[in-house]
Amino acid sequence: MATVELRFSALPEHVRTARLVAAAVARRAGVDEAVLDEVRLAVGEACSRAVGLHASNDIAAPVRVLLIEDEKKFSIEVGDGVPGGAGPAGAHAGGEAEGAAESESEGEDEMGLAVISGLVDDVEVTSDASGGVIRMSWPAASAAIVP
Repeated sequence: MATVELRFSALPEHVRTARLVAAAVARRAGVDEAVLDEVRLAVGEACSRAVGLHASNDIAAPVRVLLIEDEKKFSIEVGDGVPGGAGPAGAHAGGEAEGAAESESEGEDEMGLAVISGLVDDVEVTSDASGGVIRMSWPAASAAIVP
């Protein structure tokens, strides 16, 4: 099992780099070419969500991305550093009535999770005291393509 770990400052300009790296590793892991656009979009959404959560919660820690090659599966984990429990949609739970900006941010968060769920069949959203994680996986060919 090979793993690539990526950490980047929570800035929107780094999301594109994460998408490109994820697509390259997915291709190498044997993910079907027809699915690579979905991988790129899902990683972009997950990373954008993490960047937004870091910005709205004043978190200085980097966004974490793990790209995991298994024999028959390629997985991606995107982690944020925002501690808290998961709400019904898997989003971070916040306090009651924290204003219109907070409500709008939660709406964008839920929309991002909906987009990811539409792109990825196997997705799991969790959160604990150390932050949230979105785990996504796709089938991979047993014989990985080596560049």
